Amino acid sequence: MSALSRTSFLRVEQPRRGPFARTQYKVLDESGTLLALAAEPRDRTRIEHLKKVFPGKSELDARVVDLTDPEGEPLLVIAKQQGRLLTTLHDADGEPIGTINTERVARRYLLRDAAGAKLGEIAGDVPRRNFVVTDREGATVARVGKKFAGLATHLLTTADKYTVEIDDPVPEPLRTFAMVTAIVMDMTLHESKDLT
Repeated sequence: MSALSRTSFLRVEQPRRGPFARTQYKVLDESGTLLALAAEPRDRTRIEHLKKVFPGKSELDARVVDLTDPEGEPLLVIAKQQGRLLTTLHDADGEPIGTINTERVARRYLLRDAAGAKLGEIAGDVPRRNFVVTDREGATVARVGKKFAGLATHLLTTADKYTVEIDDPVPEPLRTFAMVTAIVMDMTLHESKDLT
């Protein structure tokens, strides 16, 4: 993952979008250099697009985003299943990396490798804005924070912004999980604002 795997501080920004736009995120380094893009595949059907304009659209829908480098080369696939219980990570070739299994919505998520062995956990605070990623022994390896941009922005737009701080060195695949925590938590907990 080149520059993305060497950076210990990331900014993850979800641009504002209309109801027919794809879910997307920009991953930047501390100075604002674009390192990666994450977006829903372009081949969604018209019915999937139309679902966005009806009330009831929520973070409970299944959602897939492809993480690519700035030139469009595939890096990862993040697939959130329907509901909030399971998200899977796959490498660029479609091979499984592992899963994020919900223990308590918005509070505790188990990280497992492709064989099902526990790698660590994600723990969230009550407002669902700050998350800590730990290894299997409970040591903190990363912190993720969602910036509060004001009540109107929070309620009426999709313009969420996160920071990710990784305490390197973190072994793979746990480091990959730490890098994508902001995107996964946004897809799992904050995607109900699609109607803006």
